[in-house]
Amino acid sequence: MTRASLNKQPHEVASMFDDVAERYDLTNDVLSLGQDRVWRKEVAKAVDARPAQKVLDLAAGTATSSLPFAQTGAYVVPCDFSLGMLQVGKKKHPWLPLTAGDATRLPFRDDTFDAVTISFGLRNVQDFDAALREMYRVTRPGGRVVICEFSHPTWAPFRTVYTEYLMRALPPVARAVSSNPDAYVYLAESIRAWPDQPALAERLRKAGWSKVAWRNLTGGVVALHRGFKQS
Repeated sequence: MTRASLNKQPHEVASMFDDVAERYDLTNDVLSLGQDRVWRKEVAKAVDARPAQKVLDLAAGTATSSLPFAQTGAYVVPCDFSLGMLQVGKKKHPWLPLTAGDATRLPFRDDTFDAVTISFGLRNVQDFDAALREMYRVTRPGGRVVICEFSHPTWAPFRTVYTEYLMRALPPVARAVSSNPDAYVYLAESIRAWPDQPALAERLRKAGWSKVAWRNLTGGVVALHRGFKQS
């Protein structure tokens, strides 16, 4: 079993997600106490996919996150660099065009998508600034990006409790339900090391995105960031 380190070597991260692919969706549901379903609904609202629009869903894993976009009539491309995740996703959703791709070197032409979104995946990219620039490149003028990522709770007492949960409670729970519990120790560490909401917004602006804003979910445990590519 593989556990990635915080230097996020791509082969380590991909291998780690290959190891957890079979039970990934179940584990997320348990560890988030069912909140992941609420968060994904908020992502779908923020993306606001429409019929015939093209949506790129990065770090799509098993493509569970892609289904709400497909249900609107949009053409959604689930993309991930873990072949294990994609193989599980293809079994579950054979009609979706699952695509292997690295977020820092996307295999798509400039100005292709009306919306690009990534949920709980940007944190695992070694050079996420490069990924933000790539998302900008493949988005059409006037299009949008929506990023859903773990963040920093805004209320200090809750932030302390949350941090304790991540480092103490999460690993034993992961051992009970995950095929690779060590992977979830890495995930907890990567959440703690991730930039806060204003810092991520500034990185989006530096990558070229305009009208950048964010909204906290579950008290800032998760944040939705959105930006636009100028027409």
